[in-house]
Amino acid sequence: MSENRTMKPRGPMGGRGPMGGHGPMGGGPGMMGSTEKPKSFKATMNKLIRYCKSDLPAIIIALVAAVAGTVLQILGPDMLKNITNEISKGLPQMVKGLPVVSAIDLNAVASIAWTLVFFYAGAMILNFAQSYIMATVTQKISKRMRTDIAEKMNRLPLKYFDSTSHGDILSRVTNDVDAIGQTLNQSVGTLVTAITMLVGSLVMMFYNSWILALTSIGASVLGFVLMMVLMSKSQKYFTGQQNALGTINGHIEEVYTGHNVVKVYNGSRTARNTFEQINGELYVNAWKSQFLSGLMMPLMTFVGNLGYVAVCVVGAVLAMNGTISFGVIVAFMLYVRLFTQPLSQIAQAFNSLQRTAAAGERVFAFLDEKELSDESDKKLCLSNVKGDVEFQHVKFGYQPDKTIIHDFSAKISAGQKVAIVGPTGAGKTTIVNLVMRFYELDGGQILLDGTPIDDLPRHNVHEQFGMVLQDTWLFDGTIRENIAYGKEGVTNEQVIAASKTVGLHHFIRTLPEGYDTVLGSQTSLSEGQKQLITIARAMIQNAPLLILDEATSSVDTRTERIVQRAMDKLTEGRTSFVIAHRLSTIKNADLILVMRDGDIVESGTHEELLLQKGFYADLYNSQFEQVA
Repeated sequence: MSENRTMKPRGPMGGRGPMGGHGPMGGGPGMMGSTEKPKSFKATMNKLIRYCKSDLPAIIIALVAAVAGTVLQILGPDMLKNITNEISKGLPQMVKGLPVVSAIDLNAVASIAWTLVFFYAGAMILNFAQSYIMATVTQKISKRMRTDIAEKMNRLPLKYFDSTSHGDILSRVTNDVDAIGQTLNQSVGTLVTAITMLVGSLVMMFYNSWILALTSIGASVLGFVLMMVLMSKSQKYFTGQQNALGTINGHIEEVYTGHNVVKVYNGSRTARNTFEQINGELYVNAWKSQFLSGLMMPLMTFVGNLGYVAVCVVGAVLAMNGTISFGVIVAFMLYVRLFTQPLSQIAQAFNSLQRTAAAGERVFAFLDEKELSDESDKKLCLSNVKGDVEFQHVKFGYQPDKTIIHDFSAKISAGQKVAIVGPTGAGKTTIVNLVMRFYELDGGQILLDGTPIDDLPRHNVHEQFGMVLQDTWLFDGTIRENIAYGKEGVTNEQVIAASKTVGLHHFIRTLPEGYDTVLGSQTSLSEGQKQLITIARAMIQNAPLLILDEATSSVDTRTERIVQRAMDKLTEGRTSFVIAHRLSTIKNADLILVMRDGDIVESGTHEELLLQKGFYADLYNSQFEQVA
């Protein structure tokens, strides 16, 4: 069953430019993913804070609620101390060798207990409010970040996508944004709560007994030192992990879209070896980052247990000497837990922040990429375009030091059918890319109806062109939606008329839902039928200029005739640029431009060029020799 959604072109014209095609083996430019140099943790987090500037008030409210809830929790052990002391007063005590029993003040105990319940209930409500606010805010930030990335894609020049793996970009939208969202939702609140708990517990411990407080701190200093060492060592592995995730996504995406080529050319072993190499790098970075971060929890547990032992021993001595009451020991047993628990939480939060810094670095690196020039000041827009196109000494190279088009000049009148032919790499597709302003010229200019296209906004240039490519692109939607793609206000009658013109109407009527049939895994279309849909789409667009790039190269001879007849109807009254390797399909062109090494070497009609017995004649005759 043929897929209804073909491999998406790498470049605007199917990715056959010098920088355009990533092979299925992942060997194209950028295959190994992002190689940005790691930036400092502080710089990346500052960028993230500035990005969240509009949401900072809500975040601050949430964090204040978290702090208030934590403070109420911190006061709990002190209340338990008072309850313990009240109960201790009712226990038998030796006075001058005689046991003395005092009554327990149950009213005081009940009052303290209800106060404690109020504190804990208030802490629960405040923590719930913090969680609710942060969950809402972080999802808004994640949504905005994905939207910004999507809009950024539309503002980036095509040369960026020529040199960057699609899977790596996808990883930034998914893995990296998710990592940032999860950290903002969980780790930021946890970090603030843990710091508040740590400082508050420290204050309350000194308030109750400075000796026991110093004892607890002394047992925890070792944990702090080791935690900082582990954090400094693990940051580079978190960065490597996020980069490797982007790389492996890019490789998988390329191998999947080209899996037929991989199979046919027995490239599975090479693809597997490449995957294993990238997967190995991901494993090493992920293992080291997770191992180092995983050490923090058992380390903090050990520190906490050490603190318990120290408090019990020192507290017992102080209680025997009458320096502290028994209730202070009870309170300190809880404060030691409240003091050491934040240490592990802080360690985990910093681990998440490190991962977020690595993810944020990749996201902001993408958002900071150089964009297309701003054209908001260009007010000139063409309408009712006739279709005159003129190339004046055009010079261009995908890379500054490698010129492809050296000195291209041509003049095409409105309504002409212009064929651009030449050997592979001659610059045919590049010329069409330039006339649509997919790339900017290095020299010369291109005029549309006498107006330089550089003076027009890009969207105004693009809307003057319809396009039919070799690689048919259909999305998961109805046939009607695919035909009317990108055009607003299209009626059913227009869709049906376009389908009848290209000879597709009868086939569509045989489908279960007709024009409402969804093109999915259950719908099988031939290459010719897919191509006819794209031709109908171009008819609906009804643009004054048309580009046909190898539109019949992937179909059989019989289907080619059907598609050719549909394209002949499509080109009527339109200025058409036809790129074809089958020279027999462009005999009726009004003008044939023969290109070699980025320059026009011959021009004229089919008959005129054959009479010249030059380069075009050699190309034309060589095709028949190959057939013979």
